[in-house]
Amino acid sequence: MTASILIVGQDPDTVDFNAPGIAPGMTADKVRAGVEAALADLTAKGLAAKNLYIQPDPAVAEREVAEALAAAPYDVVVVGAGVRVPPIRLFLFEAVINAIHRGAPNARIAFNTRPDDSAEAALRWAGR
Repeated sequence: MTASILIVGQDPDTVDFNAPGIAPGMTADKVRAGVEAALADLTAKGLAAKNLYIQPDPAVAEREVAEALAAAPYDVVVVGAGVRVPPIRLFLFEAVINAIHRGAPNARIAFNTRPDDSAEAALRWAGR
């Protein structure tokens, strides 16, 4: 049985890359490239992987995550560093975690440190 992975991250077009807590030198293009590389890596390993870019508003993000989890079952949900690391994103992080808890109570939750290590984060929990 193939594990299914959902990578959740803030829409890079809505990120202030100069904000405290954001990795220096990060850009929207680097985020997209890293996520695409992670998806390609997971797919090459035989896993079903999908990305979900969410809006920064916690209520909107919670709905987006809930809809994605209602549409398909996932074995692992990776929550991107941009959602959980900057202190200003605490409420967004809480909304995402609560949506995952409700919508996919059996899914493992993984955390990346940058967009391009999302595959590593997912693989730590896939198949467990």
